Amino acid sequence: MSTTMSWSETRSPLPLLFRRRSSGEVKNLASVSSSLLPAFGTVIDGHLQLKKYVIAPYDRRYRLWQTFLVVLVVYSAWASPFELAFKKVATGSLLPVDLTVDAFFAIDIILTFFVAYLDKSTYLLIDDHKKIAIRYLTRIWFPMDVASTLPFQLIYRIFTGNNHEGEVFGFLNMLRLWRLRRVSQLFTRLEKDTRFSYFWTRYIKLICVTLFAVHTAGCFYYWLAIHHKAQEDTWIGSQIHDFKHESIWLGYTYSIYWSIVTLTTVGYGDLHAVNTGEKVFNMIYMLFNIGLTAYLIGNMTNLIVHSAVRTFAMRDAINEILRYASKNRLPEGLKEQMLAHLQLKFKTAELKQEEVLEDLPKAIRSSIAHHLFHGTVEKSYLFKGVSEDLVAQVVSEMKAEYFPPKVDIILQNEVPTDFYILVSGAVDVLVYKNGTEQLLSKQGASELAGEIAVLFNIPQPFTVRTKRLSQVIRMSHQQFKQIMQPYSEDGKILISNFIEYVRGLKKEMLEEIPFLSELLGDQNIQHEESNEDQHHHETTSYHRDANIEGIDNNSDPLPTTLPVRVIIHGHDPNKNTTEVDQTGKLVHLPNSIEDLFILAEKKFGKRGSKILMSDCSQVEELNALREKDHLFIF
Repeated sequence: MSTTMSWSETRSPLPLLFRRRSSGEVKNLASVSSSLLPAFGTVIDGHLQLKKYVIAPYDRRYRLWQTFLVVLVVYSAWASPFELAFKKVATGSLLPVDLTVDAFFAIDIILTFFVAYLDKSTYLLIDDHKKIAIRYLTRIWFPMDVASTLPFQLIYRIFTGNNHEGEVFGFLNMLRLWRLRRVSQLFTRLEKDTRFSYFWTRYIKLICVTLFAVHTAGCFYYWLAIHHKAQEDTWIGSQIHDFKHESIWLGYTYSIYWSIVTLTTVGYGDLHAVNTGEKVFNMIYMLFNIGLTAYLIGNMTNLIVHSAVRTFAMRDAINEILRYASKNRLPEGLKEQMLAHLQLKFKTAELKQEEVLEDLPKAIRSSIAHHLFHGTVEKSYLFKGVSEDLVAQVVSEMKAEYFPPKVDIILQNEVPTDFYILVSGAVDVLVYKNGTEQLLSKQGASELAGEIAVLFNIPQPFTVRTKRLSQVIRMSHQQFKQIMQPYSEDGKILISNFIEYVRGLKKEMLEEIPFLSELLGDQNIQHEESNEDQHHHETTSYHRDANIEGIDNNSDPLPTTLPVRVIIHGHDPNKNTTEVDQTGKLVHLPNSIEDLFILAEKKFGKRGSKILMSDCSQVEELNALREKDHLFIF
């Protein structure tokens, strides 16, 4: 039986140990989406099934067992070279410890016959006992595991009754270094685990490699000295006479000292190779040190540079800005804004929406934007009362940006390409008059900036400047128009919200948009008159929507939710008068020609019967008109 395993099992433990098929329960997957359950294997009532007496390789308790064995591997890595050099400890105080450690690894060999494995060709979790056993027995892992676990010294004593320990057993004990592969696998797993610092994981790994190399080389140094026929003709014999009878730890200290001196290429000269064997080993060890040193320096350099590369890039960018500002003699205030924006860019790089999310599918990006900004957009005055679909569309197209304090987001009189919704922070709305800067208002979270110019398609009337660190979401004018196309009813609500907001603006702000006061005044007059004439004009009622002059509630909506503005004149264009610019009225285009005649009658005091363009062509359909066309009604 084969069971499919999902990639997510590499991060979370799924099955339990040794569950019987009758009970069968491995781990409750209720929290996993039902669409993903088939990817985990055979699922019955929300539970994953494995064969009887089968251990999942990613089970939590099996992982703890493997981690415990890593601790024993560290002991084996230290004891194997040490017992080779100091044979007395191998048959004395360390023998019971070695036998206990070997027993644990023998248990692990048995457990391996019950651990399911992932087939790399089919990506199925194989839980068949026969296949698991064949795979383990036919690979080099099994004979090496057995060879590194058998206590050869004890077996020799039992079968021969001879307590004499030959040199061969010391080298057979070195087979236990095969277990070091478990440590390598542990570090590989930790490096991929985001819960642990990659820098410190690599740093600890490099330290472990260095300590193991020093320890092993020191033990071999002592082994060479202890087996030389003339004790005084050795590297340690020239310093300590009759060193064989000295303390084991004294000899180990001298060995480690000389190993470190050689590894670091210090070469004090107090200890040096004397006989030929020591010189040959020294040459091999120093050649090995060249590669080890290069490995250590290369890895440490990468780790340090990787942690500081952003700082280097920021410093280079700052220097470039300073040089640019100096060459072009930019004002000090503008230079400070440039530096503040650059520093904020590096400080909030991990929060940048585009940089973090650019490789994700659009559906995921939209879900993230909905989670982060839906509430902000919904609270803004412009989108109150509109449908959830429109809010979702707007949020998915908005771009998030951060601005440092005292930086201009919008400049007065610039082209209206975008409008902004403030997510956090605060901004000041400013205007320049007579060469001085005047504060008009302050805005906080969920308030808009730049929407007046976008909706009226006029240059930005105000400058918007941040007071402190602020996050905004930006919407393009063109994207907004495209999104609003199918939402005609929401468009009416949106424009109504906008008109109500404009009515509540301060007098100082209205003064900066001269036509706005006249537009609001005309709208109020028309609204009152339409209520008085409602019974007399049932078919052509002039009941305005809150945003467009002359729109009938029973008429079809315009192709676009934003109204088209035209300039109407009350005279014949063939008459060359100077009153063209003086009598023109900027109005929102109504839905019908009849409504336009009614609107013109209220503006100029007489009812017209014909509508002409400036080139004397007669208007028959309002849909053919464009923004700011001049219409002559007489």
